[in-house]
Amino acid sequence: MQLALEEAGFAAAANEVPVGAVVVRNRQVIATGRNSPLASHDPTAHAEIAALRAAAAKLGNYRLDDCELFVTLEPCAMCSGAMLHARLKRVVFGAADPKTGAAGSVVDLFAQAELNHHTAVRGGVMAVESAALLQSFFTRRRAEKRDQLRLNHPLREDALRTPDEAFKALQGYSWQPRYLSDLPALGGLRMHYLDEGARSGLTYLCLHGNPTWSYLYRKMIPVFLKAGHRVIAPDLIGFGKSDKPKQDSFHTFSTHLQILTELVERLDLQNIVLVGQDWGGLLGLTLPAAAPSRYQGLLMMNSLLAKAGNSLPSGLVDWHESFTKTRALDVAHVLIRNAPNLSPTELAAFSAPFPDRGHQAGLRAFPLMVTAGTQADGAALLLKAKDFWRSQWVGKAMIAQGVFCPVPNESFMGHLQWVIEGCRNAMVLPDTDPFVLGHDEYLAHDAVTFFDSGGCLDCA
Repeated sequence: MQLALEEAGFAAAANEVPVGAVVVRNRQVIATGRNSPLASHDPTAHAEIAALRAAAAKLGNYRLDDCELFVTLEPCAMCSGAMLHARLKRVVFGAADPKTGAAGSVVDLFAQAELNHHTAVRGGVMAVESAALLQSFFTRRRAEKRDQLRLNHPLREDALRTPDEAFKALQGYSWQPRYLSDLPALGGLRMHYLDEGARSGLTYLCLHGNPTWSYLYRKMIPVFLKAGHRVIAPDLIGFGKSDKPKQDSFHTFSTHLQILTELVERLDLQNIVLVGQDWGGLLGLTLPAAAPSRYQGLLMMNSLLAKAGNSLPSGLVDWHESFTKTRALDVAHVLIRNAPNLSPTELAAFSAPFPDRGHQAGLRAFPLMVTAGTQADGAALLLKAKDFWRSQWVGKAMIAQGVFCPVPNESFMGHLQWVIEGCRNAMVLPDTDPFVLGHDEYLAHDAVTFFDSGGCLDCA
């Protein structure tokens, strides 16, 4: 049976169902066989049939009445019939086959008294090893099918997907796109993310805000990579290259947080420096409380930890109203008002994912995700996060504030600095827009120095 298992292993290596067989005569192996229906385009090319044919050819006789056949899986009806026709003395098999087994599992052809020949049968010999080989094979094959499905990523009927052509030849953004659609919280939606760099250093998890996408980090990513670190930069659902649900109602605080939590778990991210900019920071600040051992550092840019139970800042209310009143948001216009140094090429790149109102549900919904009431979605999570950062956080943290950022203003950033235990004094960046686009490379270098030195204030 050990030899039959080896034949089964050869079949598995050829991507055939791993079944192997040997024929023994007078305690000597005279023939072997393995499954090969795929390679031979032959539905009868089972391991048992191959072994029987080889044994008959060797002996010059199709009748093998003084032979025994050992096979790793209970034979099917076709193979059982061939064994009986060959007049085998005995058949020994490993694992039972509850779906097609014809030696007792589904039917027992060997027990038919009406037949003119009776072959002895013994099952369960090295059954554990035989079953393990089959289980391993089918587990791998199912995984390959899932991978293929994920590559296809069919689009849900209630979502839109910005065509790939919109992202061609983006300046400074040439990294390989990666996609997931099988996280439970995604429900089949395709999520895009970047995954670059070594696995031995820190992992910079970069969460963008609104109305941007991972393109926001195009100048910071090379700095992190050059320092020997890994970078994960997802596009939140509704943004960038990720799918965009048509309904604003999809976008809740808890939904987006669950997706990010599952992404971190799926990629098994460790030694994370959490990087967040406005809404990306709002969501990101609630992540570490659930798995604090994964996180080592925090870099927040123009973000806030909303105070559950308090009213929304007037700037956020105005922002939401301006989004809901317009038929389709002009992303470039919003950006150029706040970041006048952006080039036409950069403005086009930021606008690419959002060609019309249908693709902009996330842009409209995100302003109201800043929790305003104790019963609102995410309120309990924000309260838990505040307690975590104040009393349980043991990592290093730094925050940066653009001087021209009305929301969140210095008051909110000051509150955030107070909440985060051990946070470095806020870095106020002069002549800087809300997206920190004028000082992003400088800030990335400063962050690398700070976190690589273990958060030494004098070293950064």
